[in-house]
Amino acid sequence: MIRQLHIVIHVLLVCLTLGLWPGAAAAADAGFNGFLASMWPQARDAGISRATFEAITAGLEPDYKLPDLILPGRPKTGAPAQAEFVQVPADYLKETTISRLASYGQRLLQQHRATLDRIERQFGVPATVVLAIWGRETDFGRYRLPYDLMRVLATQAYVGRRKEQYQVEFIEAMKIVQEGHAARGDLRSSWAGATGLTQFLPSEFYKHGVDFDGDGRIDIWHSVPDALASAAQQLANKGWQSGVRWAYEVRAPANVDCTLGVPEVSRPIGEWLRQGFVPVRGQRLSAAEQAQPASLLQPEGIYGPSFLTTKNYFVIKEYNFSDLYVLFVGHVADRIRDPQPFATPWAATTQLRSKDVEAMQRHLTRLGLYADKLDGKAGMQTRAALGAYQKAAGLKVDCWPSVSVLQALQSAR
Repeated sequence: MIRQLHIVIHVLLVCLTLGLWPGAAAAADAGFNGFLASMWPQARDAGISRATFEAITAGLEPDYKLPDLILPGRPKTGAPAQAEFVQVPADYLKETTISRLASYGQRLLQQHRATLDRIERQFGVPATVVLAIWGRETDFGRYRLPYDLMRVLATQAYVGRRKEQYQVEFIEAMKIVQEGHAARGDLRSSWAGATGLTQFLPSEFYKHGVDFDGDGRIDIWHSVPDALASAAQQLANKGWQSGVRWAYEVRAPANVDCTLGVPEVSRPIGEWLRQGFVPVRGQRLSAAEQAQPASLLQPEGIYGPSFLTTKNYFVIKEYNFSDLYVLFVGHVADRIRDPQPFATPWAATTQLRSKDVEAMQRHLTRLGLYADKLDGKAGMQTRAALGAYQKAAGLKVDCWPSVSVLQALQSAR
């Protein structure tokens, strides 16, 4: 009974906070302020001083316009439609953007040559890859992140869909300030709480951050050496293999089975080549390269470019779980060294809306062809499951989510 009363009181306070009832202004933010106060024991146990805690939480206000929140009396919100998951490759991988970043990256490669050489020697990650991540995340530091980090983390910890995760991140961010790595005013972030030149969550900062310029603090907000070395350290910690490329663009044989395009199907590159896959532009792969295991990636199904992806492809994917993100970073990295675009152009495909892709995933799950998340994202597993359905239904097998295939699924029994 007492627990139920506490829940009711909490809901009432949140409703008042959000202005859902008349006269709410008088009690504005009461629930949020109570939540902040409740965080003190956890912060204290993590080594946060009372002075730091008070300095950060004093006057802090929630931002109920953020995505991915659960607010009483309001429709459930999810993560925003990130470009990586809703745009077709041709839109996400715009040549004008790629060439602009690659051109600027070439200048930065020379400007920071000594630092980048040291990073490559120490972590085994190519200079071009860390530069490409910097370019994608903050346009080489020229893009100002739009949100206040502490406000984002506190709001997500209070009414976000992943409260426990963000409570940890909120306290980790307090440690960043307390230990002098960054001033409170420098902590800008994305809506999801990623901060710094190379976009780290506070917990990632502590797992992978590096004081590479030797000034006694890890500064991923202003120090280019620290930010790039930290990005390299993160990739190395997640299994980056030195001397291995992230992917090889290939021409697929006419009879390619696109349902093989999943990480679970991994074969030596030489075996893929013997099955009719041909490296573009006459590239000749060494025996060591042909011995490397790789998976097939066809981001547009049988349309557009095809790739044989190495382990390092999936390491970059842990930085951002999107095939298009990895393609963007990998291609910018390649273009810093070589100005040639993808050998095969992207097709003029259209992308279904997220809710339609999710409906497709539900149908594929019902048919026993899909066992991954219902997230509305047409990733590797969704495309492969779709191809398996097309095979079974006697349709053209292209592994691409289209209106016609969705309609066929909806009518299937």
